[in-house]
Amino acid sequence: MKIGKILGAVLIIGALYIGYLGINKVSNNSKEVEVLGLEIDASNESGKEQGFLYIGLAVVLFGGGIYSLNKK
Repeated sequence: MKIGKILGAVLIIGALYIGYLGINKVSNNSKEVEVLGLEIDASNESGKEQGFLYIGLAVVLFGGGIYSLNKK
């Protein structure tokens, strides 16, 4: 195996892990509670923003990994 193929595989695995972390961070920072018919949104906007940045980084890493695997 060439070093490019190994690097591509590592990038894809890293992207999957970072994407998983980002999805968990977004879902853990947004909670909704209904009290007496009123819906209360208790979300942490900075935590959600950080989660979206993780997801964006994961997309970039995944694209780089696919490019490295397909490059001849």
